[in-house]
Amino acid sequence: MYKAPVDEIAFTLKHVAGLGNALDAGLLGDLGEDLVDAILHEAGRFATDEVAPLAEIGDRQGSRLVDGKVVTPDGWRDLYRNWSAGGWNGLTAPEEFGGQALPHMLNVAALEMWNSGSMAFALCPTLTMGAIEAINSHGSDELKNTYLAKLVSGEWTGTMNLTEPHAGSDLGVLKTRAERRDDGTYRIFGQKIFITWGEHDAADNIVHLVLARLPDAPAGTRGISLFLVPKFLVKPDGSLGARNDLFVHSLEHKLGIHGSPTCTMIYGDGKFGSEKGAIGWLVGEENKGLACMFTMMNNARLAVGMQGVAVAEAATQKAIGYAKERTQGKAPGWTGGGMSPIIEHPDVVRMLLTMKALTQGARAISYACAHAIDMSHRASDGRPHWQERAALLTPIAKSFSTDVGVDVASLGIQVHGGMGFIEETGAARYLRDARIAPIYEGTNGIQAIDLVTRKLTLSNGDQVRGFIAELNEIADQVRHSNLEGFGATANQLDAAITDLGEATDWLLAKVGDGKTTEALAGATPYQRLFGLVLTGCYLAKGGLAPAQDGGAERRIALCRFAAENLLSEVTALKDCVTNGAASLAAAKIILA
Repeated sequence: MYKAPVDEIAFTLKHVAGLGNALDAGLLGDLGEDLVDAILHEAGRFATDEVAPLAEIGDRQGSRLVDGKVVTPDGWRDLYRNWSAGGWNGLTAPEEFGGQALPHMLNVAALEMWNSGSMAFALCPTLTMGAIEAINSHGSDELKNTYLAKLVSGEWTGTMNLTEPHAGSDLGVLKTRAERRDDGTYRIFGQKIFITWGEHDAADNIVHLVLARLPDAPAGTRGISLFLVPKFLVKPDGSLGARNDLFVHSLEHKLGIHGSPTCTMIYGDGKFGSEKGAIGWLVGEENKGLACMFTMMNNARLAVGMQGVAVAEAATQKAIGYAKERTQGKAPGWTGGGMSPIIEHPDVVRMLLTMKALTQGARAISYACAHAIDMSHRASDGRPHWQERAALLTPIAKSFSTDVGVDVASLGIQVHGGMGFIEETGAARYLRDARIAPIYEGTNGIQAIDLVTRKLTLSNGDQVRGFIAELNEIADQVRHSNLEGFGATANQLDAAITDLGEATDWLLAKVGDGKTTEALAGATPYQRLFGLVLTGCYLAKGGLAPAQDGGAERRIALCRFAAENLLSEVTALKDCVTNGAASLAAAKIILA
């Protein structure tokens, strides 16, 4: 069973990602280390004791559509309500609507633990948090006053409605339409698919944020508007009124996250209400909906990155626990009686250390991204720098962490051997759940496009070059630390950071010359390259940090393993980046 690694999470937040420095500088108001620790421990307790025990039930039963209503797995309705009663939905929400306005770093740390307990369950509040941010940033005062308090409390939940059967990532061709009414409302008509928690029995109302097109809208993405469309209309006194003209048509049958109802939603076919059309309210301005929705999507991208970290952590814990108990053969040097635990076998050790290093690296990257977001809002100066740093790290945190989730969960099955392929052990669920994360909220290929064409070019490349310079400083600190445990880590970091710099300069030159196709041919290898270098550097930063918990030797050993085993891939990835265009040319022959 999963046990939240609260101490490791707290250490990474404070000593690697930047929370400790922000606290010392007084940038987080009256938040202190004692409160941080109390929040993390209670979030960990809830994830360990209440969420994780229901994960298997959720996977086995799934959410079901019964007589037009979605029924969540046994115990999940009460679990959600207990979670809401704990105030978790409002950690970062505005105080004026009942939130606690705490740093984003604490929220993503809590999200990690809840997703490790059950990714399918944690998807519901994840979408609600994004809806809160979008409405608070772009909604009218009337919408804020009507909906935010209930969303912050968790009494109501939120969704994000983008995808249609013919329009996946290409939102410019969506067909859902909106019609103006004289009273200032709109009527929404259309079908949306893959809507996470689009219908369920855990909350009293569901607030859908829906992208749609007005009749006179410009073509493409410039003509998309965002609308708030509640399941139940809200009366002037805040109580629930009539059912809106929308419903769930069916649930998707998925590889994983079975407990999460993934819905096909129908808007405006006349099933409910006195006339056809789901009643909606404009969020932001007409034809500016995609910009409004991106507020929610950027929130979701980091949250999805945390799903990758979370699944990797849970899969690693399960694999280590199994490897300590399972006996098989006799490992080299085994002197005990009978068969040795498989954790004594060198190849199993290699897999487990790879799992731990990738998990902790992805965690640090994601927390550093959250730190940059916090500083972009809270730093007294340098906000443009932190805004760009958050923008640079978001596609890496989303893509690298979700790839890690899949890779680590797959290694977890390998550690289990044949038993990992059997559902009863629970190892397979992690891989099934993790596999969606590199796909939704912008596929990892789309994240690579965004990274190379939009984020590397921030401040004409000065942001990424400055970041690489900071990584060089970490390598220098390792070199001058005189800690024998690091071995040749400094040299290996130097080589990897040099490769990162060369690949970055090559891509910036291609984008600057308008040779976008050549740049994008190597974009995905570059994204992984960047993630691996950050993993090595952040693990080193952890090894250099004060050893208050007595774990310095362990962290230095893991850093050295990563430098000697994972960073060897970086040079090959750099070659993939620079040779990508040639590969595309060959593809015309191979794939013809």
